[in-house]
Amino acid sequence: MTLGEKLAKARKEKNITQEQLADSLGVSRQSISKWESDIAYPETDKLICMSELFDCSLDYLLKESITKKEEKIEATNMQGTTVAAQCFSISKIFNYEYKSKRTLGGVPLVHINIGRGKTAKGIVAIGFKSVGVISIGLLSIGLLSFGLLALGFLGLGILGTGFFGFGAFALGFLSGGAISVGIISFGAISVGVMSCGAISIGQFAVGALAKGYYFAFGDNATAMVALGATKAGGTLYTHFTGIQNSFVGYETDTVISILESNVPSVLKWLMNIALSIVGIR
Repeated sequence: MTLGEKLAKARKEKNITQEQLADSLGVSRQSISKWESDIAYPETDKLICMSELFDCSLDYLLKESITKKEEKIEATNMQGTTVAAQCFSISKIFNYEYKSKRTLGGVPLVHINIGRGKTAKGIVAIGFKSVGVISIGLLSIGLLSFGLLALGFLGLGILGTGFFGFGAFALGFLSGGAISVGIISFGAISVGVMSCGAISIGQFAVGALAKGYYFAFGDNATAMVALGATKAGGTLYTHFTGIQNSFVGYETDTVISILESNVPSVLKWLMNIALSIVGIR
């Protein structure tokens, strides 16, 4: 008998489905199907767990010449815990669900659902995939969202998106991150209508390297109105002191007058934020 045939036989003898076995081992049902069809082979740790579950030896599973189950010595780790207990305690951790009895509008107040392919949905949702008012997960969607990939009104994660987006990569109306994109954007690399960062690109840009359309302020600045410490290029107004981080003496009234005349009224609130950041207003 092949390994796949033995696995299928042992599973049926235990009266468990492929899906139930998959949940116990933390794999997909398709993986179980492939193992039983001898298309693919399980990893060693999965074989050990199955030998414990099916009460058979590894020799029985792996050697086609052995067709009858053998008595086996139950394996233990250094702390005396059986391998079976260790395997399935780990699987339970990654296949855990809790749903509060109390609900709001038919939605549970708290839903914790940790497992492959499972989604937690609740006012407070916690899982690998989660959807809730407060949502925590690898893939997280919610009003307040925290996770590897977070999407929400407030999104905080490695990739944070939302009205307020914060993360290594951030996208939002107000965004802050190593790489940040938004209407108002703060980051090492920042792109936005009003942008502030080491490398800053926007209509109004503030940073070491600042590339703006209307206004740029930084060490190296380029814009309609450009204020630069070591380099500045402005189409209407340029102020260049040649002194690092010193902008003392530029004509504040002239800068404001030019911007007021050229910036559309819909963007003037962002202009005022940029001017406030650099201390002109």
